[in-house]
Amino acid sequence: MKYLKFITMFFAGAMLILSCKKQIEEKQVNPNNPESVPAQQILGTILTDIAGTGSAGDLSSDAGDLGSINSWSNVQAWNQYHCQNYDYYGNNIYSWTGNNASFDPYLVIKNVQRMDSEYTVRGGAALNPYETIGRFIDAYYYYNLAMLFGDVPLTSALKGVADFTPTYTSQKDVFNFVLNELDTANTEMASIIASKNYSITSGQDIYYGGDLSKWQKAVNGFKLRVLIELSAKASDFNIPAQFAAIINNSSKYPVFTSQSDDLQFVYNPGASNTYSTYPFNPSNFGSIAQRFNVAATYVSLLTSLSDPRVFITCEPVPNLYDREFVLNGYSFDSSYTSKGTIFHCYKKTDSIAIKPKVEYDNNTPTQFKLFVGASTGEPLSTMYPNASAGKYSFINRKRYYSNFTGEPDVLVGYKELLFNIAEGIKRGWVSGNAENYYKNGITESMKFYGIDAVSEAFTAYFLPNGANSVDQVQPYPFSFDFANYYAQNSVKLSATQATAINQIVLQKYIAMFENSGYEGYYNWRRTGVPAFQSGSGVGNNGVIPVRWAYPVTEQTQNASNWKTAVSNQGFNADDLNQKTWLLK
Repeated sequence: MKYLKFITMFFAGAMLILSCKKQIEEKQVNPNNPESVPAQQILGTILTDIAGTGSAGDLSSDAGDLGSINSWSNVQAWNQYHCQNYDYYGNNIYSWTGNNASFDPYLVIKNVQRMDSEYTVRGGAALNPYETIGRFIDAYYYYNLAMLFGDVPLTSALKGVADFTPTYTSQKDVFNFVLNELDTANTEMASIIASKNYSITSGQDIYYGGDLSKWQKAVNGFKLRVLIELSAKASDFNIPAQFAAIINNSSKYPVFTSQSDDLQFVYNPGASNTYSTYPFNPSNFGSIAQRFNVAATYVSLLTSLSDPRVFITCEPVPNLYDREFVLNGYSFDSSYTSKGTIFHCYKKTDSIAIKPKVEYDNNTPTQFKLFVGASTGEPLSTMYPNASAGKYSFINRKRYYSNFTGEPDVLVGYKELLFNIAEGIKRGWVSGNAENYYKNGITESMKFYGIDAVSEAFTAYFLPNGANSVDQVQPYPFSFDFANYYAQNSVKLSATQATAINQIVLQKYIAMFENSGYEGYYNWRRTGVPAFQSGSGVGNNGVIPVRWAYPVTEQTQNASNWKTAVSNQGFNADDLNQKTWLLK
């Protein structure tokens, strides 16, 4: 009996210990750091990541922002749309060294992988909206990683503890992967749409509200972008056939049909997160408005074409407008007004002789000669005092500072699509009327800024000199005739292929102002259009780089594969001036 009693007590004690151990383990689980998350929640994070709303100027500023690709970011300065003139807060240096680079975008790709597995492990179908949107996200990131670095880890990436030192996949094979992923995504989306799988709700999808038919258009629009960027290697990917397949079969490959289809991040000031507020707004006008002026690369294109979009995106140069002039030895003496026009009289600075009735209408700031940008290559020691002295155009105060919503940040859009189709036709990849697509691209871009091709009377809004609030902007009417604009030899699409392609790329660059990620830079690197400005202000000994250097962590944590990747690409060193396979 004693023996049996001892055994009973032993097992009771053991069960008590196991029970306590289980309770302790349960209490050790942190509810604020879950090990499993529903796919719906992961999707929301991923879609926010691709908006690129980080604030720092390197590839490690935010896991998925590729160096901060949102409006008015460093990437848009590298696209030479605007300049930062105050060195304490930023500059225009292409700081693409290994110290500033990171492979953190792989964290987003890893989240895509986890999102798909979480959906299926919870009973979801193998073919589902999360997986197919994930394919687009993968293609989006691998395209940009390959465009920026060259060869990158792919086939052996994302294995976690199973492989901390992934090998690099060639740039060519990465692009093949991207094109295949986009094809698969298009096919899968068509099947899911037909099956009426509406498992993604509007609350989870900040871009399309769960509408897969619009995601499918984005997939094919993005594929056309990739094909255009690979134009130098057309024979390697059979690009003409792939391009024509999309254009000639809209039922299988639907594409954008209006700007309402754009894949764009709409800023939402009512949300709790600061990322959803437009980067420039009334709250920071007083602190940052003087730090950003417009780049000469962008402004000079518009003024040389007498393009009214400059009146919407820029301010006239304060030093040239609404001030007392000193011209040819004459200084201001007096003025009078007649029929709404102000006439200034000047006198000789070295005598009392009067120069009679020198006319200057200071109520007409909508003159193209009054808009001047700063060279991106200019050192800040020169740019900052010039900007402070009112010698450069600042960004338009009303459009970009008057509210917290601003304008959408277009990631892939209809305007770009029209120009890409026009270029594909001009290259002979598909038949069609290139001029119609080109002209529609221009008019759609102007429509984005409130300028249509039918009306002739418009209004610009500028901040008068001395005003210190966006509430003080004043209206200035101007007229514009699209037919006259398009009739210019520099605008009307040329019959010569090379000239026409340059015109298309130039107008696409104008249309991409402050959006579309690195595309302004990518297109310049591919075609030389527009002419980017270099100099000491861009760093890298005054030379605009052609790639990012690999992250320095690769040299220490994955040294063997890093060295192999550098060698396989024929680089003399892992620096910013080595041409990748795509550029050779």
